Amino acid sequence: MNAYFKDKIVWITGASSGIGEALVKELAANTNVKIILSSRKEDQLYAVAEKANLTTDRYAVIPLDLANYKDMPDIVSKAIDKFGKIDLLINNAGLSQRSLAIETDIEVDKHLIEVDYIGTVALTKAVLPYMIKNGGGQIAVVSSLMGVFGAPMRSGYAAAKHALHGFFDALRAELYTQKILITIICPGFIQTNISMHAVTGNGSQQGKMDDATMNGIPANVFAKKMLYAIEKKKNQKAIGGKEVMGVYLKRFFPGLLAKVIRKAKVV
Repeated sequence: MNAYFKDKIVWITGASSGIGEALVKELAANTNVKIILSSRKEDQLYAVAEKANLTTDRYAVIPLDLANYKDMPDIVSKAIDKFGKIDLLINNAGLSQRSLAIETDIEVDKHLIEVDYIGTVALTKAVLPYMIKNGGGQIAVVSSLMGVFGAPMRSGYAAAKHALHGFFDALRAELYTQKILITIICPGFIQTNISMHAVTGNGSQQGKMDDATMNGIPANVFAKKMLYAIEKKKNQKAIGGKEVMGVYLKRFFPGLLAKVIRKAKVV
């Protein structure tokens, strides 16, 4: 693990599995890093910390649910009480979707916005005053390629992720003089349980693994690439397989991307 993370206090949401768990494992290899682990699943967070061989003085578990976004100031206060500051906030928690727009209840769209956008923004806003007081920091946001372009079965999810890009691009400009860096990470298909927990049109979980997700890059490989992008202070970084070409098609050949997306296997 690079010296960039030495002595940092890192807060990871969605740390109980998938990308979040992989990030904990990678950062735990640096014995000078202290980690705050958050998600809705408290027992799993402790299990992740144990598997990462974190000693009790190097981590804290703080459960949170992004849907309860009004709780964020109190939750951040608890995090600050643990280690005194937050150097790096990794907004990783979120919820995906697998349903056609016309078949998706509007309450599902609302829930996706509340979790993937408003909850993340609320947590970030609650952390910012402490970072500013501390003289700076870094915020990393796990968005998605769906934050750059949309695809079938992801309408509400893509909308929430597009909103994240707008907010954090604006925030980056606003906080430049405060020495707070913003890094947006756009995963493609990563081998996690994200498709298992994705909501369908009526709000129920899909409950099965997509072929595309199963054949994605391993979470530990992704975590290494993501931490490298954070270390290099990238504004935005797409990480995945051939699907990341969609970013470049969107920029230079949007008409071609539209044709590709219509035919692409996205589940």
